[in-house]
Amino acid sequence: MKQLFELRPLMWQPSPTRRQLPVYLRIVLGLLFLIISGTGLLMLPVMSATRPLPFMDALFTATSALTVTGLTVVTTSTQFTLLGQIVILSLIQVGGVGYMFAATLALRLFRRRISLLDRMALSSSLGLDRPTAILRVLRRTFFGILLIEGGGALLFYLHWTLNDIVPANNALFYALFHAVSAFCNAGFDLFDGLARYPGGIPADSGTLLIMGLIIFLGGLGIPVLTDLFTRQPHKLSTNTRVTLAVALLLVIIGWIGLYIAETQTGGVLHNAPRQQQLVHTWFQSISIRTAGFPGLRDFDQLTPPAQLLTMALMFIGCAPASMGGGITTGTFVVLLLAVGSYARGQTTAHVGKQAIAANTVRRAGAVLTISIGVVVIATWLLLLTHNFTLDRALFEVISAFATCGLSLGVTPELNMFGRLVIMVMMFWGRLGALTIVIAIAQRRAPTNLVQYPETTILIG
Repeated sequence: MKQLFELRPLMWQPSPTRRQLPVYLRIVLGLLFLIISGTGLLMLPVMSATRPLPFMDALFTATSALTVTGLTVVTTSTQFTLLGQIVILSLIQVGGVGYMFAATLALRLFRRRISLLDRMALSSSLGLDRPTAILRVLRRTFFGILLIEGGGALLFYLHWTLNDIVPANNALFYALFHAVSAFCNAGFDLFDGLARYPGGIPADSGTLLIMGLIIFLGGLGIPVLTDLFTRQPHKLSTNTRVTLAVALLLVIIGWIGLYIAETQTGGVLHNAPRQQQLVHTWFQSISIRTAGFPGLRDFDQLTPPAQLLTMALMFIGCAPASMGGGITTGTFVVLLLAVGSYARGQTTAHVGKQAIAANTVRRAGAVLTISIGVVVIATWLLLLTHNFTLDRALFEVISAFATCGLSLGVTPELNMFGRLVIMVMMFWGRLGALTIVIAIAQRRAPTNLVQYPETTILIG
């Protein structure tokens, strides 16, 4: 096993006559290829329980699965055969863990060398600073992912069979499917649409606690999980400590906010027992930041305060290089620290006794600006072509951008143009704003030989 992951000398050299595709463009084209392949598979007659899936339905489903979003235009439990559900599960796993991770691991299993360009592409998709750390991260995260998903599946299986929640003949596959879907923050489930489960996923406390824990781990990101698996608590990196603190803080904020909003008169949990109120709002606070499982019944009837809080948490999303989307907690905390430093009159943002590089702050600002821009444009396009209210359209767009999958009932009402808009948002949200922008125009600016005088533009 040690030889399987060993770092061999790099044999790749740039060809003078053959121009290599830019790293970020390779990532974008790779995901597009997987979406097209997944669409073709889902259109096969053996994948559907009724009639073969139309092209647009198959394309939307494949895009949603590979971007681990969870928005659906067909019911997964009734539309697809077992083989079709296995294909969706595979698409979720590849899209969640990262297709470059899976491709590179496959190359190592066949004992082939990894080119420098492939290492750069993989490091970009995993959010790593140095390509030399890739194989070490691959080895550790491979076993970590197996441990988390396998342990989650085992807990689901035992809980569901012992409490007769899922029939014994379906329990094993259901446990595996939902463990992978939860860890990858995908939001796909096999309960919605079945007469035995009129409310969708089981609402018992045990199921929600297991699923919530798996979702939380998947939202931490591969670098953080690797750090947790391999280091002692007092030696964790700054990124890991900040990510854990921000993730826990956002869960608490969402938990308290949803509890206040939905337990008052008119809320969906107004008449529910106290334990149910606490567990369901806790689970929903974890799920809304990109997993997309509706832990609150009658989710489309959320009060306006809960909808606003949900959109804000979805927009922030999960950690960088994680199974989720959004602007990421890293961008969020860097911008907060930069604003705090500016308010104190400091020229550099700090976290503890360490300074944050100015380039990192600029990147965070660029991610926020680009993200707001695409969300506004996509929402405007939906409002222009559909008879939606602003809150429903904005909620749907942010959900797609954050690869969350929650909906206020808009998805089935989308026309062909609306589906294309949402698919673009899911694609954008999975790859990230900077990845796509650099893929479109990755050109290094020439060195400035002339320094221009500074000017002032009034702000604030």
